[in-house]
Amino acid sequence: MSQVFQLLLENLLAEREHFNRIWFASDQVTPPQFSYQVNFPRVELVISGEYPNLLENPDKSITESKLLAGDALYVPPNSWNKPNWDTDCSVLSLLFGKRQLGFSLVSKAKNQPGFYDVQKHSIQTRTGHAIDHILAALNTLAKEPVQTPMDGYLLHALLSYCQQMLTAPTAGTRNRVEDLYQGICIYIQENFHRHITRESIAHRFNITPNHLSRLFRQQGHMRMADYITWVRIDRAKFMLKRYDFRLGEVATRCGFQDVNYFYRVFKSKTGMTPSEYRGSD
Repeated sequence: MSQVFQLLLENLLAEREHFNRIWFASDQVTPPQFSYQVNFPRVELVISGEYPNLLENPDKSITESKLLAGDALYVPPNSWNKPNWDTDCSVLSLLFGKRQLGFSLVSKAKNQPGFYDVQKHSIQTRTGHAIDHILAALNTLAKEPVQTPMDGYLLHALLSYCQQMLTAPTAGTRNRVEDLYQGICIYIQENFHRHITRESIAHRFNITPNHLSRLFRQQGHMRMADYITWVRIDRAKFMLKRYDFRLGEVATRCGFQDVNYFYRVFKSKTGMTPSEYRGSD
């Protein structure tokens, strides 16, 4: 699977000395419901077609921006974007988690309910290397009023580094089982706000539900359901401190359909009610 993403990055770097346009996501206003918002950086590259997204503007308004083939979107940690997938497009995403670098390629046809092509891969993240500084520079640049031409240089360097990581993995790279587990963890962190189940996740990664359950017991030493709950509660803690959402909206945005259930789970995991946590130091 890594060869697919090696080839994609190689072609992108060879064909485009510069990107048509680099967009930056932000988080100065309240994100719309069902936005993508995680605590690690992401890059989305439009391979083909049109990829509309709700994004925040410098004046703190929200508009739909049409990302076209050759465009890139950089999303700093805790910033958000909300894609509109009702188009013909192919998008390559790179997700820079704390322990893993995730690659995701999705292709969508207009007026079709699902994606017709989904490919995912993950490798161990390097820490203490140049990639940390490239990401830090992009995170800082995202807040500055003038971003070109530095954005293009930094993004090109980031993709080149990722290609190198795919071509020459670090010593001690995890085996395929560990890579699969980490890839699923990234997927859950991306989609915690959606209705995800053991069956839907197993289908997305082309494994059986029983295999998925065994994978979490062996690699994560917890049930998958417990991991999903941990991710959702962690995100709820962030939202309670960051936004003035009502508890029902926090619950919904974190994937809990029942606010009373959210209340009980939050208290059992943190020792405080959501309201008490929001008011704590």
